[in-house]
Amino acid sequence: MIAVNENNSHVDYHTSRRKFLTLLGMGSLSLAGLSGCSTVSPKKPVIGLALGGGAARGFAHIGVIKALEANGIKPDLVVGTSAGSVIAALYASGYRGTELNRIALTLDEAAITDWALPFSGKFGGMIKGDALQSMVNRLVKNQSIESTKIPLGIVATDLKTGQGVLFQRGDMGQAVRASCSIPSIFQPTIINGREYVDGGLVSPVPVRYASQMGADFIIAVNISTEPSSQDSSGTVGIILQTISIMGQRIDQFELERAQVVIRPELKGMRGTDFKSRSNAILAGEEAALLQMDQIKSKLGIR
Repeated sequence: MIAVNENNSHVDYHTSRRKFLTLLGMGSLSLAGLSGCSTVSPKKPVIGLALGGGAARGFAHIGVIKALEANGIKPDLVVGTSAGSVIAALYASGYRGTELNRIALTLDEAAITDWALPFSGKFGGMIKGDALQSMVNRLVKNQSIESTKIPLGIVATDLKTGQGVLFQRGDMGQAVRASCSIPSIFQPTIINGREYVDGGLVSPVPVRYASQMGADFIIAVNISTEPSSQDSSGTVGIILQTISIMGQRIDQFELERAQVVIRPELKGMRGTDFKSRSNAILAGEEAALLQMDQIKSKLGIR
């Protein structure tokens, strides 16, 4: 009887102990799970800055960059088309907004205008583009595209196939030159035996290329003009008007993919108006500041 009682007591004790340890273990796992859930932070978005084309209107990109910097927003990558490629290259290579502002205000337009004489010939175009390529490479101290502080993409158009090309390696000045080679104004840029022209023909605001580079939060800067407000007088005016008309439809498709679209107020500013660069920079800054609360809210920044 005593033995039986002792055995029963022994069994009950160990059974109770196992149940207790099991419950304790389950509790620990639950607490650990809850603790883990409470410490998991949402994934930080990859911010991409997509800078569009628009010739002299491209100075507005500098104002946008200044506003973003002032509010602590740092893009993880930047991609540019045409005029946007110039600013994208300088920004990615390490220049801050205030430095870009200084470069813009001291830029001599004649220094990047190397006339091709005669204008006709094998490659066509009034401007060769060598001067633009040299200026960019001098300013970035001959950095290659793949060596920049911020990942950089430059969009151009393959003249033979009509396809857009994203340059992420190689000579930065040469890629910018290709991206800016407006047909009939600039001669096509030859890279590895292929001819490239203005990236704005296929991607006026390179949102899809920012996505291709890995961005999941894209801030697009659209500096294009409505065809109705474009000055279409003269040869250059007609060419820019044609590109503006072509780009209108593409813009509608591309900009839908951006989380934020900044449109600086540049009414009346022509693509050839380098004298209004200060106003363009200010317009870019003001446009970005107007949307800063929206940008911060979407990024979860207080």
